[in-house]
Amino acid sequence: MLRCLVQKHPRRWEEVLSKAEFAYNSMTNITTGKTPFSIVYTKPPNTALDLAILPKCKSNAATTFTEQYADMLEEVRRQITQSNLRYKSAVDKHRRQRLFKVGDLVMVRMRRERFPPGTYSKLSRRKIGPIPITAKINDNAYSVALPENCNTSPTFNVSDIWAYNPPDDGAIATSSSESSSSELGED
Repeated sequence: MLRCLVQKHPRRWEEVLSKAEFAYNSMTNITTGKTPFSIVYTKPPNTALDLAILPKCKSNAATTFTEQYADMLEEVRRQITQSNLRYKSAVDKHRRQRLFKVGDLVMVRMRRERFPPGTYSKLSRRKIGPIPITAKINDNAYSVALPENCNTSPTFNVSDIWAYNPPDDGAIATSSSESSSSELGED
């Protein structure tokens, strides 16, 4: 954010640091839907625009300050919004949507964190299954019917779930060169 604000004057970062921090903390967070100020102090902060009465202000310096401050706040908001959009598009390139239905057989990855301390082994199976999905919490989380010996939560993120593909039941075909060489060996 500072790089965007100082642009060609990198030595002026100290001048904009407090303003940038204030702008960031007074901007609504996408995750929480609230500003960091309102979370910490239970109310939104007073800004320079709230404190200055522009029509009655006779000071050119105060008017100039509030205009510059309002412009800087708008620039910071725009930069943060653009940055968030870039992050989202970069993550979405690698994201794949996996949807399952209740009753689908899946393989579940058991991460190290899911094991009680001292019971995890590097050589233990990474995936268990096939096990059925018992409930869909949302598109990102599912509950599965874990075996009774698993002492962990049955709810898994979709990144730890794979669709179960049973092994093929088809006959194994051999090539003509293998069959001819085995026929020669029988004589």
